[in-house]
Amino acid sequence: MRKMEFQIEKVESLEKLEELKKLYVEDAIAPLDGMWLCGFVPMATHFGLYIQDEIVGYFCVNPEGYMLQFMLKPTYRARTSEMFRTVLDSGNAEIGPINGAFCSTAEPSFLSLCLDNFAQHKVNALMYQRDQFFQASNDERIALQLVKDDRLEDVVKFAHEAIGAPTEWLGGYYSNLISRGELYAHVREGQIVSTGECRGYDQYPYQIQYADIGVIVAEKERSKGLATKVLKYLKDRAEDRSLIPICSTEASNVAAQRAISHAGFYSTYRILQFDRKPIAQA
Repeated sequence: MRKMEFQIEKVESLEKLEELKKLYVEDAIAPLDGMWLCGFVPMATHFGLYIQDEIVGYFCVNPEGYMLQFMLKPTYRARTSEMFRTVLDSGNAEIGPINGAFCSTAEPSFLSLCLDNFAQHKVNALMYQRDQFFQASNDERIALQLVKDDRLEDVVKFAHEAIGAPTEWLGGYYSNLISRGELYAHVREGQIVSTGECRGYDQYPYQIQYADIGVIVAEKERSKGLATKVLKYLKDRAEDRSLIPICSTEASNVAAQRAISHAGFYSTYRILQFDRKPIAQA
């Protein structure tokens, strides 16, 4: 039987992909990183895969030409490799050149496609889960303040100086966290020395049992154990909400990896960067 041709069309509203997105997350073998799932992926350009006017799958590509997700409905998965390869070689001007992909090892179907089709890969980030057998120490706990609207400018300035993130992006991101009661600050002598976030998924149709936690520490306060204490505080806040805390950090950030481990987390899964050309080593 002759295979039906498929078409690629840009998707203007992600609401059209809601059910497919839910299936994508359900296929994962571990919780996906929230910053990628709810931050980077929605900002990517999405394309639908159609057969006879039926949307049978989708993929998305970020502004740098890296694919972030690819999936087909179960009834069409026998064509996954063929359609993936066709997308890579399509030469579609609207898609642009696909230079590689970012994929976690918790996404088995997408991961297999990336391993089959891209020349090289390296670890971009480590994904952490709560260690249920972790024995917490009796070290001194710290208290954090819930950040209110009147301190938005302060936390944006702090984060920009600490990690270099764009202030415009931080303003929108932190404003949302503040409105949801999910942004905290550790203040000493009137100055913010650390921030922490505990992001739930109740506004999404997936991963609603999890909360992503993250911490930023002022440069002069690093390597003093503060990050571990903030992470423990955030872990408690997630569990107060009956949520399972997860987190991640860059592969190059050894200090953060140490702090996360000391806070009671372990890492099994990775986020990988795939490239069609050899990857420059840092």
